[in-house]
Amino acid sequence: MRKQLLAFAVFLVLAAATMRVLRHLGFIDLPPNVAPIAALALFGGTYLPRRLAFLLPMATMAVSDAIIGFYHPGIMASVYASFLLSGGLGLWLRKRKRMTTVTAATLTGSVAFFLVTNAAVWWFGSLYPHTATGLLASYAAGLPFFRNTVLGDLGFVGLMFGAYELNVLFLRKRRAALEPS
Repeated sequence: MRKQLLAFAVFLVLAAATMRVLRHLGFIDLPPNVAPIAALALFGGTYLPRRLAFLLPMATMAVSDAIIGFYHPGIMASVYASFLLSGGLGLWLRKRKRMTTVTAATLTGSVAFFLVTNAAVWWFGSLYPHTATGLLASYAAGLPFFRNTVLGDLGFVGLMFGAYELNVLFLRKRRAALEPS
């Protein structure tokens, strides 16, 4: 059963990477910042073996960024770091999987992504003056994207965690049905 669950988890990783690329190429119409990567990182930390928990989401980002295009290294590093934090939250969730803790971890990851990436845009970019007022302006400009981030993260976490847990139930019932009485 472990191999089947790992295969299912890897399928979700590949589906998320494909979706990210197709969205950026214009084949899938989603609002900005509605993406499966934070959910994938949280999922990976929760369900994948530790050696893959961070590797697969980061590889997903690297491969899809190679196709989509790279951007400012400092801003890119902040995005990757935010997703690593989501993976770390997933590790924390491993023995605490309840709807409330998964929701709290998802929202924590969304808030961290907003704070870290908007600060990076302010710090490394030239759109905002490098003052406290400029940082606040960066956060204010990011608020519409933050809403999309939260909705996307909650939706994709619900899909990934829900699909995985349903698969676990299905495999358990199937195995129980096959066992001799």
